[in-house]
Amino acid sequence: MTLFAIIAGAVAFFAGGVASVAGFGIGSILTPLVATQLGTKFAVAAVTIPHICGSAVRFWTLRRDVHRRILLTFGSMSVIGGIAGAFAHAYWTSHLLTIVLAVVLIVTGVAGVFGFAYRFRGWAAQAGGVVSGFLGGVVGNQGPVRSAAMLGFELTKEQFVATSVAIGMVVDIARLPVYFWSQGRNVARQWPFVVMLSLCVVAGTLLGRALLGRLPEETFKRFVAGLILALGILLLIYS
Repeated sequence: MTLFAIIAGAVAFFAGGVASVAGFGIGSILTPLVATQLGTKFAVAAVTIPHICGSAVRFWTLRRDVHRRILLTFGSMSVIGGIAGAFAHAYWTSHLLTIVLAVVLIVTGVAGVFGFAYRFRGWAAQAGGVVSGFLGGVVGNQGPVRSAAMLGFELTKEQFVATSVAIGMVVDIARLPVYFWSQGRNVARQWPFVVMLSLCVVAGTLLGRALLGRLPEETFKRFVAGLILALGILLLIYS
């Protein structure tokens, strides 16, 4: 096993734990790391597999807390946007779009950290689903964009994570064929690496799930907002 594989496994474990608490983090943390060695297009496609594995575990443990109305409205629009973004990712990568995404995450993160509330209702919720899905599909980091939008809904921490996970699973499953169409052979050649990442993510997910119940609601929201802010800053720096 190479040094990079060991580092990637450790990061995958950490990412799984973060995702269990915040509702996102696997793609956001793992994709840039894998991309440094194996390329961005490969990383976006390959990380989708451990992302689905971790999401499946989280969904099973929180399945009773899924907010069905948000899943059917915001979530369905996220799927449509995610598929469109995945097709766009196969053909082009916009530097400007990455910068726009980073700015959106920074503004949202600052608002959340300092307690400035915003609410999504009606058409705005559906528009947020399409936009977040598309941006995430293009850049490969839909989780923080989706979570930034979902901070606009009045949800408990369990509902937030459960609904985010449910939407993420549907989006991943929908866009996986598109990614495999463009990167399937490369992912198949690296299957031991992908399996290792998946196992580490699942292990981290189980640990993080135990920590979620201990966080107070207000601390949880600020933690999610702070993580969104940090990812936005990193995305802007490395864009």
